[in-house]
Amino acid sequence: MTEIQLNMYHALALGAAMYALGLVLMKKIPVLSRFCIPAPLVGGLCFAIFNTILYATGTAVITFDDTLQTVFMIFFFTTVGFTVSIPMLLKSGKSVIMLLILSVVMIILQNVVGSGVMALMGKDPLYGLACGSIAMIGGPGTAAGIGPDLDAAGAIGGTTVAVAAATFGLIFGSLLGGPIARKLIVKNHLRDELAEQTVEEDVDDTYYNTHANNFVYGFLLLMFCAGVGNVVSVLLTNLCGFSFPIYIGSMLVAVVVRNVIDHFKIMEFPAAEISTMGNMFLAIFLSMALSGLKLWQLVDLALPMIVALAAEVLLMVVFSLLVVFPVMGHDYDAAMITAGFIGFGMGATSNAMANMQAAATVPLPRPTSSSRWSAASSTTSSTLRSLHSVSVFLRENRLRAQSPSKRAER
Repeated sequence: MTEIQLNMYHALALGAAMYALGLVLMKKIPVLSRFCIPAPLVGGLCFAIFNTILYATGTAVITFDDTLQTVFMIFFFTTVGFTVSIPMLLKSGKSVIMLLILSVVMIILQNVVGSGVMALMGKDPLYGLACGSIAMIGGPGTAAGIGPDLDAAGAIGGTTVAVAAATFGLIFGSLLGGPIARKLIVKNHLRDELAEQTVEEDVDDTYYNTHANNFVYGFLLLMFCAGVGNVVSVLLTNLCGFSFPIYIGSMLVAVVVRNVIDHFKIMEFPAAEISTMGNMFLAIFLSMALSGLKLWQLVDLALPMIVALAAEVLLMVVFSLLVVFPVMGHDYDAAMITAGFIGFGMGATSNAMANMQAAATVPLPRPTSSSRWSAASSTTSSTLRSLHSVSVFLRENRLRAQSPSKRAER
């Protein structure tokens, strides 16, 4: 069989092309946007399917150098570290801490269920981790980032399994969140009656005023943390005696740098600019990672994966209904939080926001002084990043329910 090898520059061009293809397909196929499937994932999977067809027919197989893929992965996770602001978390209140605890519990349960199913079916439990929190709470970015570590540990095809499971989670996280929140609202009489679905157009938050220097400062901070973080990763590995994901050091350094800047007011932190760069890095990293998937490695794991993922869905539904909703207060906010929890617990922050927007079409009860604000995330570190986003969503949702005069007073 002919092997077509692409160097790292060819691989970068391929990643950019597949991302562009994903953007086109997202516009042409609305259902992809409905389920919050990222454009890089769509484009990358198209190439992976094409490569699998070439392999299955014995025509050729395309391989490429993933050096730059690793670089973009580190840059992306470094930007995630920059989003962790301790003062912001402290202002968010007790609900944020409670949701963080619930997220940690869910991470453990997802791994126990996934690994248990794989072990019972005679497969390596590491594949269960790939179907567990790595893919579910982690999302596609974490799945593609940690997948190579599973491969290195002996779970051949671990990256492919993890990304496939993450794609499954994105779809079912979107399918389940809104309907479950609506059921909770109706069953517990959290509003008088269902109104006709009216969606208020949200303000597009992708636009903001900036200055070229802010991008320069953000990029310099990013490069600094990525470099120093590499040293931290090596020290952590030597100190603890086991391997950490290569991006952990950079992420930790970014957390420290962000909070030092905020505490000493050294400069106005370029949060929006770094977030924009993070989205760019994630898009290229994901499209390259998805393009390199060897889908033919899923053949022997198809049945165990289906059983494991079905168990993960059941776990999420039961945990959300019996634990998350009661713990978060058994009220309207708790129902909204439950929708978000399902979204990020099986997909990503974008799923969480989409779920809550869908659930928000149910009329709000009158605001009370005891309302709690909370949030959701895609990984343990992304949990911290997403808390503020969901808090803002809930606040704005409340304000829309108030009269114009009340909003003016606010």
